[in-house]
Amino acid sequence: MWILAKDGKSRKPSQNLKPARCPPLIYCDPISTLALSLALRSQLFSARLYTLKMAVASASSLQIAAFQPSLFSAGRIIRAGVASVGIDHQGSLWSKLSSACHISSGQCFHHTLTSSSSKFNKVITKAMSGAGENKPAPGLPINLKGKRAFIAGVADDNGYGWAIAKSLAAAGAEILVGTWVPALKIFETSLRRGKFDESRVLPDGSLMEITKVYPLDAVFDNPEDVPEDIKTNKRYAGSSNWTVQEAAESVKHDFGSIDILVHSLANGPEVTKPLLETSRKGYLAAISASSYSYVSLLKHFLPIMNPGGSSISLTYIASERIIPGYGGGMSSAKAALESDTRVLAFEAGRKHKVRVNTISAGPLRSRAAKAIGFIDMMIDYSIANAPLQKELSAEEVGNTAAFLASPLASAITGALVYVDNGLNAMGVGVDSPIFKDLDIPNDK
Repeated sequence: MWILAKDGKSRKPSQNLKPARCPPLIYCDPISTLALSLALRSQLFSARLYTLKMAVASASSLQIAAFQPSLFSAGRIIRAGVASVGIDHQGSLWSKLSSACHISSGQCFHHTLTSSSSKFNKVITKAMSGAGENKPAPGLPINLKGKRAFIAGVADDNGYGWAIAKSLAAAGAEILVGTWVPALKIFETSLRRGKFDESRVLPDGSLMEITKVYPLDAVFDNPEDVPEDIKTNKRYAGSSNWTVQEAAESVKHDFGSIDILVHSLANGPEVTKPLLETSRKGYLAAISASSYSYVSLLKHFLPIMNPGGSSISLTYIASERIIPGYGGGMSSAKAALESDTRVLAFEAGRKHKVRVNTISAGPLRSRAAKAIGFIDMMIDYSIANAPLQKELSAEEVGNTAAFLASPLASAITGALVYVDNGLNAMGVGVDSPIFKDLDIPNDK
């Protein structure tokens, strides 16, 4: 009788050699050894086909993967990396094999099979359907590790700028922010004293880290543009290098480059006035702070943006629909911003390989929006009339920005993306008494 040793080599036993218990030895004659090898190959292959069929038939989601088993040469024990749903298939497989060939210590050989780790040499694709709400499909995460973002217009913890910063941070990006100079000290103090800690919590339980806060007034391109009354204003005292050009130079000096630029700022000094009552000065001020500021930011930050980068701004549906109460030239400023997005996408894409998009966000109870005076009314209207009858969260806008900034949106530029529960698609307000006799689904 020949002995098939654990190292796969066959040799004659010595006189005093006694049959060993598993795992060292398995006894077969040469012909049985070859039969065992061929039987194992055939049975393992059949088991894989059966396992794959059962997984596809029973799973509610689709998983497609290409794998190759690892088999030893004939004459050796075959160890395979088995992809299986459970060990029951392997147990039944062993029963079949043990009845087909006289192999001792079957329990231990079964242990050898089940303890072998599954190895996948090449994964083609993995598609999952029915993922949980607000959770990316497994295998397709938004990964911004190693990227650096500059968000212009963060002055508190409840606006869209803050939400975008959090989503980018959750995806792994390093966060820099530009804060309006008069609000800088309050923001930095609140951040330092932990007043924003609850708002800084990321999905993994850690706190969002802001690497650096820069003073910024995007109304002024360079120091020469700053009038004397602003230079001497006590609210600007103690701050320096806060024009757009200087902010870009400071970021370049500190970090060298960025990958993501976010424009999350707007101002209309006469926003509560109807357009017919808006002064030229008020109208131009709205355009300057809310639209041209984006052009200026891109102009000065593009030279330090890495190719493949992304720039995002925030707009509002008043650019294309009549929203009474949103006056002072702000509707015109948002329309200009959207038009500029398309032109900037072409120029930034051709010259710097940077994508430019804008998000049309629905109403949010931010401090800035409350200054308009009718934000609660707009939120109620949206809930009553939008296809999705729920209040929009800042996180939903932040997550969209993270997607647009990621490689997953590598072919999206010059786009206007609506994040408003679908309100933009409506042609009428279905809460009107005129539609009371129609059978319109309603959550309430």
